[in-house]
Amino acid sequence: MKACQFPSLPSRVVVREVGLRDGLQSVQTIVPTEHKREWIRAAYDAGQREIEIGSFVPARLLPQLADTAELLAFARTLPGLFCSVLVPNLRGAELALAHGADLMLVPLSASHAHSLANLRKTPDEVVAEVARMRAARDAAGASTLIEGGVGTAFGCTIQGHVDADEVLRLMQALLDAGADRVSLADTVGYADPAQVAALFERAVALAGDRFWCGHFHDTRGLGLANVYAAMQTGVNRFDACLGGIGGCPHAPGASGNVATEDLAYMLGSMGIDTGLDIGALLRLRERVAGWLSGETLHGTLWRAGLPKTFPGVGADDDAGLAAPSRCGTAPSPTPIPTFPA
Repeated sequence: MKACQFPSLPSRVVVREVGLRDGLQSVQTIVPTEHKREWIRAAYDAGQREIEIGSFVPARLLPQLADTAELLAFARTLPGLFCSVLVPNLRGAELALAHGADLMLVPLSASHAHSLANLRKTPDEVVAEVARMRAARDAAGASTLIEGGVGTAFGCTIQGHVDADEVLRLMQALLDAGADRVSLADTVGYADPAQVAALFERAVALAGDRFWCGHFHDTRGLGLANVYAAMQTGVNRFDACLGGIGGCPHAPGASGNVATEDLAYMLGSMGIDTGLDIGALLRLRERVAGWLSGETLHGTLWRAGLPKTFPGVGADDDAGLAAPSRCGTAPSPTPIPTFPA
């Protein structure tokens, strides 16, 4: 693979697959557990080393994710796979600890209106819940990391404007409450690259190496551009969904995460190492599309294929559709990050 030609950008980026949680929660189809295991295994074989396995929420609310514990047990058998789950409350955190998740993501909405609709708590009540989760984690002697994810960071379809100072206040509050990592999400796809650059620069300055991840929706076609803008601030980990599925049931219009395969292609074409085999991702996307027959998938690379100028694609390949191309070296087992006492 060619070296990165953009010295201000990271040389390596981690793509966290969130399709099994963020993606499947937004569709009506309930994918059988065996197919989800196949998805995890194939994503792992394609080089993904961070996967959001599911969410510990009541099955009556999200039956699509009712098998999270079973999937987590399977995922933990894959060497070097860093497994995260979403937890909305202390009970979910207790389940994540009991089942050995590497990381639990706690969603917090900077939009007061969305927070009440999604979690039935105010943002500051979520912060207080994180403090209880941290106490439970420490009492259990567990190594599970706590990530506070600040959503609707650029606005909300319910409330409208969300002030950047409020986003940063809540991010600091999460860290003070005991979150080991924090991240930012454009839940409804309102952000543009200029807004991303401005807010992410302030967020990284505030959180330092505890800033963990960027999460973008491609609702208005700016997902990849926003990833680029965030990378310019030093961020090197991003969520993505295979096939561009995903959204929030309590945020009208929140559709379409950045597609994993499209993101891997953009990064690879720029010479940024991801360790991902794009050909394998495209083949997995085709399988997932079959399991989600009747649902709407997104993305563009699956239609056009890899260009013949892409590293590893030969002139005789048929638009690069079947040609394997790994963007960088295959990832070594991901060390589980430590957290401060």
